[in-house]
Amino acid sequence: MGTITINEIQNGMGLVVDNQLYFVVEYNHVKPGKGSAFVRVRIKNIRTDAVLERTFRSAESLEEAELERRRMQFTYVSGEDYHFMDQSTFEDTVIDKKLLGDGVKYLQDNMEVETIIYKNQVVKADVPNFIVATITETDPGLKGDSSKSGYKPAKIDTGASIQVPLFISTGETIKVDTRTGIYVERVKK
Repeated sequence: MGTITINEIQNGMGLVVDNQLYFVVEYNHVKPGKGSAFVRVRIKNIRTDAVLERTFRSAESLEEAELERRRMQFTYVSGEDYHFMDQSTFEDTVIDKKLLGDGVKYLQDNMEVETIIYKNQVVKADVPNFIVATITETDPGLKGDSSKSGYKPAKIDTGASIQVPLFISTGETIKVDTRTGIYVERVKK
């Protein structure tokens, strides 16, 4: 971790701004006709996902945060601790439930998650955007009712409750968007 000038900013790089951890989404060097150059940067807060737009003058220096992205495989749960195996070192890594957020509802055995590591500590863990899950509990499906007219509650094999179309039955395999918890489509086995 070190100090960098605004000319060294790159997409995906980690920055510490106002004691918060961000990564650069987009940057734009601006050289006005008069005055000094500056950089307009869109940064995303790693913990809250809030996106900010900031402007930095050419004379300013920024604090770089060395971020490392790693894939980890979910192995088991112990209380509030979720255990993952680091795919590069094969070490057991414990990730707190809070870092997984709503994604915890969609964790499946051996699922790989994308993590961001800062100072040898996981600061963010994202489950895949889509999962394939089996319906474990729902009201019986209605034959011929394939219209998108209504939804009913259903429970999937991860334990999460989602809304599915009326024609979906227990035992069917579906695709779910983990960002919204919404049914996407049926999946043929």
